[in-house]
Amino acid sequence: MSRRRSPASSTAAATSGSGGRGRPTPEKAAPKVAGPGRAATAVRGAANGAGPGRGIPDATVARLPVYLRALYALADRGVATVSSEELAAAAGVNSAKLRKDLSHLGSYGTRGVGYDVDYLVYQVSRELGLTQDWPVLIVGAGNLGRALANYGGFATRGFRIAALVDADPAMVGTVIARHTVRGAAEMESVIERFDVAIGVIATPAAVAQSVCDRLVAAGVTSILNFAPVVLSVPAGVDVRKVDLSIELQILAFHAQRRGAAARESDAAEAPPRRLESVPGSDAGLDVAAQLGARLDVAAGLAAAEPIPVSAGADYSDPGYRAGDSDYPAGAQAVGT
Repeated sequence: MSRRRSPASSTAAATSGSGGRGRPTPEKAAPKVAGPGRAATAVRGAANGAGPGRGIPDATVARLPVYLRALYALADRGVATVSSEELAAAAGVNSAKLRKDLSHLGSYGTRGVGYDVDYLVYQVSRELGLTQDWPVLIVGAGNLGRALANYGGFATRGFRIAALVDADPAMVGTVIARHTVRGAAEMESVIERFDVAIGVIATPAAVAQSVCDRLVAAGVTSILNFAPVVLSVPAGVDVRKVDLSIELQILAFHAQRRGAAARESDAAEAPPRRLESVPGSDAGLDVAAQLGARLDVAAGLAAAEPIPVSAGADYSDPGYRAGDSDYPAGAQAVGT
């Protein structure tokens, strides 16, 4: 299915920001890239000569929106030029990687001066296909769909919310962000009417695949999926997945690792514990001490000299009775 793309309207730079400079807007006269609604296609397809792209690597394409966001922030502050080090710091990359990425756009900056912010905004926007209009259809008008429809940042980046559809009869006919929610049965006609380039799936996981199939069948080849499920699509269809729960789990993993490392560090820095002396009875040693004492007594008895036996005493006589002569002074008889 062929699609026409309505050109982005030509607007002057906004008057916000210091010095009346404002945020630069890609000009209407900027080169446009024909084809399905995919920013990546605008870049990769240009490698065959259609458009301004130069066969930019996918990793670079993924970083271009980050650079553009940093450039918009600089423009809002009225910054005219920026060095590669400053822009790299704002984008969270190293300066060598940034310079290499921007070299794919044909932008090398000026030694000792840096990059012109306005022109670099135009260059990055052109490569991402943001110099034209990208109509977006949101499928699912629940809490997430509402939030996406009300987000004002899409329009400033060239993405226009064209319509919302939902399968819930209670939602159909309600107004969200100046859009009347349409029934799910109208999806194909809405795509045709508004020339939808990008479909956003904000539905429960159970119906996400069927929604995706309908979008693809209607000619939508760029899909942003918020449902927690992996979609199956044919070749030539681009799907980007956003799963907030996965991102939170990854953050939890790193937080746990940091916590474990901190505990190990605290344990390594703690002073060694000193053993305090305690009474033997408190430590449960009194039984052993008593046993040792008894062993000492037994050893003393074993080492004592034999007790002399009275001469003529007949110990086998049942009528025998021990007399004083049988016990030398200090000796005691032990009966068993």
